[in-house]
Amino acid sequence: QVQPVESGGGSVQAGGSLRLSCTTSGYTLSNCVAWFRQAPGKAREGVAGIYSGTPHTYYADSVNGRFTISQNNAKNTVYLQMNNLKPEDTATYYCAAQSPGARCATILSDLTYDYWGQGTQVTVSS
Repeated sequence: QVQPVESGGGSVQAGGSLRLSCTTSGYTLSNCVAWFRQAPGKAREGVAGIYSGTPHTYYADSVNGRFTISQNNAKNTVYLQMNNLKPEDTATYYCAAQSPGARCATILSDLTYDYWGQGTQVTVSS
């Protein structure tokens, strides 16, 4: 069982930055990997995704230009650099990964993913 582990959440003021990390110990991330978030009372939404081992990335309109997803060379850690944070970015952020050989149909759809982390809280104050 693959268990992604997120870290790096915290509390910042609007305009600040945070970097989230997602590590899968002993597992090479394959196909696509993504970050999702869920705020209280709202549906989970895809924020950023990357095709593992490639520079191809995708972003939700709400974060495009502010967030950057990247991956380390060993392909077992994915990062989410979040700049110019806004209060509406407040949510629990989750890392999602696929099982080996899975097809990446829709990179920012939660139906694409098999493995989920426990989440890390991001709180942005105005």
